[in-house]
Amino acid sequence: MREVVALGVGMTPFGVSEKTCVELFASAAWEAVQDAGIGTKDIEALFLGNVFGDFEEGQAVMASFAAAQLGIPHIPATRFEGACASGAVAVRDAYMLVASGQYDLVLAGGTERCTVMGTSLATRTFAMGSDSRYESPTGITFPGVFGMIAHMYADKYALPLSRLKEHMAMVAVKNHKNGCFNEKAQFRKEITPEHVLNSAMIADPLQLFDCCPFSDGAAAVVLTTLEKAKKMTEKPVIIAGAGQASAGNLGDQRDLTLVQARRISSKKAYEMAGIGPEEIDVCELHDCFTIAEIVATEGLGFFNDGEGSYAAQEGKTGLQGTIPINPSGGLKAKGHPIGATGAAQVYEIVKQLKGECGDRQVENARIGITDTLGGDLCTIVNLILKRGW
Repeated sequence: MREVVALGVGMTPFGVSEKTCVELFASAAWEAVQDAGIGTKDIEALFLGNVFGDFEEGQAVMASFAAAQLGIPHIPATRFEGACASGAVAVRDAYMLVASGQYDLVLAGGTERCTVMGTSLATRTFAMGSDSRYESPTGITFPGVFGMIAHMYADKYALPLSRLKEHMAMVAVKNHKNGCFNEKAQFRKEITPEHVLNSAMIADPLQLFDCCPFSDGAAAVVLTTLEKAKKMTEKPVIIAGAGQASAGNLGDQRDLTLVQARRISSKKAYEMAGIGPEEIDVCELHDCFTIAEIVATEGLGFFNDGEGSYAAQEGKTGLQGTIPINPSGGLKAKGHPIGATGAAQVYEIVKQLKGECGDRQVENARIGITDTLGGDLCTIVNLILKRGW
């Protein structure tokens, strides 16, 4: 397999947008193309993550229209759907096709416009990520799933629920603080633990500030071979490892605090990269809810099972901590346009490894990992990136 480089990255501001999904992606793609120092005519294929284009805008075959918007209407263009992991699935597939020799230079990413649906429709469509046969009829929602995980976590590790809620609040506080340093984040305002603990109850014990928002936005990545990249940049960022794994519905999963798909996927990525979790300098992970960040830090091997909540409370996941988590602000503060999230995580890690993140820069970051989750813990994608210089 050939070594693959993330040659250029682009991202729109996350939040509320009047642009269509295709227009949002075109904006991110133009930035990625310029960052890569190429022209759109050099792109051989397009891989686009999008989940609800049909519900949002009545638009199918979005990848083809995105290619046309970029002035390359005849290249292969494919839409990928993996719920909230759609953008990461698109980037991983693009990576594999470049690594295999099928293409030399491709564009991958994702786009979503969730806010146009409104809260009621967005909530209904998001719930489609649950199993329609056995889960949806129970009325389960994603906040409900992660509320259950919080209760299971507290019980499993004999942690008083009130204490766990305090630890979860520190995740939200940290990510909002990081978001203040990200000019593209949806929320750029610090909060306190009291803000979290006094906010509205959503799905016990999760409160409003434990939950990420609905968002609009797009992100894009230009991928090419290391051989080509060396002629175009002095700072190639190599995709050193990639993993993806799946799981069935919640009833098929033995312990929701131990996301088996994550452990399988990240193991594949670590093995491909030839490293362990102790060598990761910075991580962008799927903090759709504060408890999700805690269990992910354990699943990725940064902390032992049951220790992730204490690590969050002790500041070990802050910018100056032992393993900085979500310096971008994460889904919690940066925002979560679901089709774009995985590509936006890659955007942040590439910028971190190049030292281009300003006040949120992780010092001496050389290796980073992304972790993107889709559905009820049923799709996980992990990508490991490292400096190539």
